[in-house]
Amino acid sequence: MQLKPSHCAMALLPLAVVTCLSQAAPTVLDEAVISSTRTGTEKEDSPQVVTVITREQIEKQLTITSDTSQILSNLLPAYSPNRQKLTSSGETFRGRSALLLIDGVPQSNPLRNAGRSGHTIDMSMVERIEVIHGANAIHGLGATGGIINFITRRPTAESFKQHAEIQTTTPTEELDSDTLSYKLNYRAEGTHENIEYLFGVTYEEQGLYLDADGDNIGVDNTQGDLMDSQAYDLFAKLGYWIDDNQNIELEINRFILEGNMNYVSVTGDRSNGIATTSAEGTPKGIAPRNRVLTASVNYRHDDFYGMTLTAQAYSQQFEGRFGATLTSTFQDTSIAPDGTLYDQSQNESDKLGAKLTLSKADLFDNTLKLTGGLDLLQDTTQQRLVLTDRSWVPETTYNNYAPFLQAEFKPVDSVILHAGVRYEHAELDVDTFQTLASANSVSVEGGNPSFSETLYNTGLVIKPLDWLSLFANYSEGFGMPDAGRVLRGINQPDQDVDEFLNLQPILTDNREIGLRIDMQPVAFELSYYQSDSDLGSRLENIDGIYFVKREKTEIDGIEASLGIQAHERHHLEFTYSRINGEYDSDKDGSVDSKLDGLNISPNRLIVSWNANWSPNLSSTLQTSHAFDRSFDDPEKEFDGFTLVDASIGYQLPVGKLSVAVANLLNEDYITYYSQSAIVNDDRYFKGRGRTLTLGYGLDF
Repeated sequence: MQLKPSHCAMALLPLAVVTCLSQAAPTVLDEAVISSTRTGTEKEDSPQVVTVITREQIEKQLTITSDTSQILSNLLPAYSPNRQKLTSSGETFRGRSALLLIDGVPQSNPLRNAGRSGHTIDMSMVERIEVIHGANAIHGLGATGGIINFITRRPTAESFKQHAEIQTTTPTEELDSDTLSYKLNYRAEGTHENIEYLFGVTYEEQGLYLDADGDNIGVDNTQGDLMDSQAYDLFAKLGYWIDDNQNIELEINRFILEGNMNYVSVTGDRSNGIATTSAEGTPKGIAPRNRVLTASVNYRHDDFYGMTLTAQAYSQQFEGRFGATLTSTFQDTSIAPDGTLYDQSQNESDKLGAKLTLSKADLFDNTLKLTGGLDLLQDTTQQRLVLTDRSWVPETTYNNYAPFLQAEFKPVDSVILHAGVRYEHAELDVDTFQTLASANSVSVEGGNPSFSETLYNTGLVIKPLDWLSLFANYSEGFGMPDAGRVLRGINQPDQDVDEFLNLQPILTDNREIGLRIDMQPVAFELSYYQSDSDLGSRLENIDGIYFVKREKTEIDGIEASLGIQAHERHHLEFTYSRINGEYDSDKDGSVDSKLDGLNISPNRLIVSWNANWSPNLSSTLQTSHAFDRSFDDPEKEFDGFTLVDASIGYQLPVGKLSVAVANLLNEDYITYYSQSAIVNDDRYFKGRGRTLTLGYGLDF
């Protein structure tokens, strides 16, 4: 009997409930060790740029916004300015797709990327975020731009402890019940003998968003929106220490975000600078939503015959539903007269996977560390039209296995050599299917195209001085070109999946050099990278539907960060990203056209100042500036903007109070996506105006 993802999740669910009843001893995470590398490499020894977003940083961002994409954008200048919508299509990292993980479990859906993987967990459940910049194959499929791994909370209390928090947000231009947002958060954790446990729940209701002028921001009834929505997250973790070296852990996360359907979009006029707005009304169809269930069982043995063994089995059920639309793509005169048929799509993806890693650190007189393992993944994905019960993307199963070996060699204290190889074997299983009427209702012969790729990485770190590190890195990433978009776009007869060129994988080469300087109170990092793909994947928007273009792409950029501990209580941080990208539009083998805002971010500078004025009083001031950018299409010229956020936290005798203002200067702007990704009156959205957020949290 084949175990389906739904069976796996249901089997785990009863165990997850136990976490509410019994919980265990804390394990402190060492933030210097990057677990996402699979080898336990320390950040300072990494041959590539690695960013660790700490719990303290997350908590400060959560006083300003609950939007996961916005938090990433606020802290990572190479990440595109977020859309402030449920969808994150067009949000890239270093100009390519990032692989999003929760404790190593993939959240991205590469067979049919719906742009929804940025909203699968509430950030209140996250302990830290490990970000590996640049294409790599450490976790397999999808990391052509890098890896963003959300490491969830672990119990930190030696006895039973609880936390409760309430937060409310309102625009400063107008306060009423329609524009009010609020969030409730509760967490319980603790230990009992060899058991550790944590349980968390959040509920959030978001109201209508207003721009800097106090006007309604346009709701995205089709792609999905965060405004006028409700969401909840249930998270549970249960761990058991078999002995001092062995631990087994179960975790489960259920996240749902769904629109309230109280507003309809009012089309703007892009040519005259009139933004899309919202009016009260009930949209067609049923509410857009994200519904995700992620579960995993993790085992670790720190002394397995002198080695470290980690094993993980996981499942994920993902459902991303879009809103109803009258697009020409959905028209079928056998169902309704042309131009009258509303329909809406729903992505469904079920994953089953396993990861096995074995590491030996003390070889050849403690100069060599070897890490090997095997990853397995089965991903079954389809996209349905829910109002007419039609198949838009046929059920497609992706089967993948990937053994790997990674070496870290330290011949002398000042030199570290990294090298690794990963063999990827992937096979698609696609049944014979028929496309929609708008794609000529052609029958496409199914098949089982397979790909085998050997991916390499090498790296070097040299430390000529105690305060100086030089690093260089070459790595290869592996991804699919959104097979769903490719398959649903077939409109010519006599096509065979096995021979269809556009199903070939995306192989991305990433080359990077840089330096790190650590001369306290100053820390500085600078890197230059190149990211090339001979058969890349560029998105193009046609009539509101995204299509895949397979073209040679070349991207290069600079990233820099400067941290200054100006005083024991004051820390300044400057981060900068400059990026360029081109593609081969005429297929002559040379890149000749600029990537637009759907595929690449603007150059950005982020400045933050964190101050601890006293043991009870702290503050944060952050500024993000997106520079102007020009594209080949003059209608996609981007006028940059600057956003300033501020927050203050005060520890009361009982509990902690926070006050935050987002968009402090009330900047009036059109979002980066609406300016530079598409030319569309329906999605010509303004960014959110100034908001005030009040929060109160209590530990007991």
